[in-house]
Amino acid sequence: MTVAANSQHIASRRRQVESLNRLLQQVAATNGFYRPILENAGVAAGVSSLEEFFAKTPLTTKTQIAEDQQEHPPYGTNLTYAVEKYTRFHQTSATTGAPIRWLDTDESWQGLVDQWKRVLAAAGIDRENRLYFAFSFGPFLGFWTAFDAAQQSGCLCLPGGGLSSLGRLEAIKANGVDTLLCTPTYAARLADVAKDEGIDLGDLSVEKIIVAGEPGGSVPEVRADLERRWPGATIYDHHGMTEVGPVSYQCPEKPGTLMVIESAYLAEILDPSTGQPVAAGEVGELVLTTLDRVASPLIRYRTGDLVRQDLDLPLSCEGSDLALAGGILGRVDDMVLVRGVNVYPSAVDAIMRCVPGVAEYRVTLRDEQGMVEMRLEVEPHVDVASRTGLAAQVAARLRAALNLRVPVVLCGPETLPRFEMKARRWIRT
Repeated sequence: MTVAANSQHIASRRRQVESLNRLLQQVAATNGFYRPILENAGVAAGVSSLEEFFAKTPLTTKTQIAEDQQEHPPYGTNLTYAVEKYTRFHQTSATTGAPIRWLDTDESWQGLVDQWKRVLAAAGIDRENRLYFAFSFGPFLGFWTAFDAAQQSGCLCLPGGGLSSLGRLEAIKANGVDTLLCTPTYAARLADVAKDEGIDLGDLSVEKIIVAGEPGGSVPEVRADLERRWPGATIYDHHGMTEVGPVSYQCPEKPGTLMVIESAYLAEILDPSTGQPVAAGEVGELVLTTLDRVASPLIRYRTGDLVRQDLDLPLSCEGSDLALAGGILGRVDDMVLVRGVNVYPSAVDAIMRCVPGVAEYRVTLRDEQGMVEMRLEVEPHVDVASRTGLAAQVAARLRAALNLRVPVVLCGPETLPRFEMKARRWIRT
């Protein structure tokens, strides 16, 4: 790290300590969930350094938050103010259990919106852009914050809730939309619909696709696949969580690397088994403290996301924010041991993106006599010349990448489910 970058990093850590102490003091005063935790840890009045905070303060888990809401319905005790002060409601997508409800005040919501403005700025979005939000506008937080951020930035914002995929494509074309916001899976789905309907995506005005809601936007194979399907468009990744907010933006100088917004989050990368920091550049679990979301805070929250610090940044990015190489690499609870081989969904997704002719797929996991067996269902595109050849190619790719023989079963057209938000392609039986 250069001298200038090191000075910038030190100044950033100093500001984080100041923000952290404001958070701890406000939360300890009125937050029913965290007050006893902070008092027992001896940090309710603040800390002198981040090292002291890390050493004294316990981790928070999703299970703790969920149990608190079950015991104190509907919102739990992790509220710093009276419920009457809160104006926004969202909840998690419940991909790994019951949904968690989350409330925000006007002030905390504006903080989240400001963080999304960082994401838009990193993608080069300004008031000249026309943005299309291809999602249902349900209780999932993600693109709600993006919509408000774009609106406040002066962009023309087009909501796509309630429309079919074809209807959304027609709206994108009719309104000269240049920026699409959706999940990686849904960007691929729109491309499939366009192909089926004879719409040439190269004739549209879409130049940028900001993806979020699931891993993939920082995976080279996924990026390449989407940019092939959407000629002339560039993929910009972002990640966040309903319970913490918008966390990262794509490094402007290094696509495939996400930058944690450290003005809003105190980030750690810890060994999921020991809770201790991993060595620089090693894979660990991302743990976050929300410095600005005082109204509904999370302190040393185990996100479950596996990440690795990028130690090879361009000089222009050094010392700015924590960089995550490859974005979100997977989730702690997603890794599956199949006949002695560690298999991550993101690795399988990267393989499938490299096989032309695959319209959709689904993985089934089954426990047989104490061992996990894996099967892959593949739905070919309708114009695939050889279905058996496609199945053989998928099986060969999986065997080469994972060193596993995985049975591949072909499905009929439109038999596998399609997804607008987080894809759920892995089924455990």
